[in-house]
Amino acid sequence: MIRSATPADAAALTAIYNPYIAATTISFEETAVSVEEMAHRIETITAKLPWYVYEIDGQVIGYAYATSWRARPAYQRSVETSVYVSQQHPRKGIGKQLYRALLEDLRGRNFHVAIGGIAMPNAASIALHESLGYRKVAHFPQVGRKFDQWLDVGYWQLLLNGQDI
Repeated sequence: MIRSATPADAAALTAIYNPYIAATTISFEETAVSVEEMAHRIETITAKLPWYVYEIDGQVIGYAYATSWRARPAYQRSVETSVYVSQQHPRKGIGKQLYRALLEDLRGRNFHVAIGGIAMPNAASIALHESLGYRKVAHFPQVGRKFDQWLDVGYWQLLLNGQDI
């Protein structure tokens, strides 16, 4: 079941997200997120943008959300999208289902562009984004540093009205 996230989901979401912080370069955060901080993020984001969770038998095992792309008014119809799935439930289509729900919501809210930033390398995330129509539009070498290594970031873009870029 896919539903809107609430601050009550914060503990489940930190359990999904914090292993990505601790052991991967998928997230550029370096310190585990507290339940309180995650609840605050959910409240802040859902005041303006969608955040969805994927739940099976009452257990949240994935989530996807959108954030503002940039602060200036001209960017107000562009968002950055993110998805995380529990590492115990990989490659079951959960991320794709979450993203489809998120993108449909964004279209309904008249957003124009969805942008996915991907720390490189990450073949699974690239495949997910491209399967949904995102196209690579930028590659920034060595813009992040984590675990004593420089990391590249690629950006994929999806025009939500279906026009080709």
